[in-house]
Amino acid sequence: MQELKAYVVEDNATIRENLISALEELTCVRVIGNSATEDEGLEWLERNTQDWDLVVVDLFLQRGSGIRLVQRINRSSTSQKIIVFSNYVNASVRKRCAQLGVDAVFDKSTEIDFLVDYCARQCSYVAQEAGT
Repeated sequence: MQELKAYVVEDNATIRENLISALEELTCVRVIGNSATEDEGLEWLERNTQDWDLVVVDLFLQRGSGIRLVQRINRSSTSQKIIVFSNYVNASVRKRCAQLGVDAVFDKSTEIDFLVDYCARQCSYVAQEAGT
């Protein structure tokens, strides 16, 4: 089965570990890296421009901002997806994320199942494109 490579930017270690476990157990996503700050995330993404399919970003980080990170991400392919996963999701956050080209926004407290479903759908799209 085709894997999707993901990078996670989340400052809460427990949430990060649970998210990684859920994505890897329930979807074809393999998390290939993670960080807790805007600068670490950006540095990895700039060094590995073609090595990721999904980036999952929290809005509030130990240092820096998920919104600023999203603004600074350069995609090397239109198939690369940016996902915001935060406790601070409301209509204005969703609108701002849409303006920045974020592909999906999920609330940590109520939408983890939707995030997993979204990633599973991305897996099936990739499998269809690969002809499997």
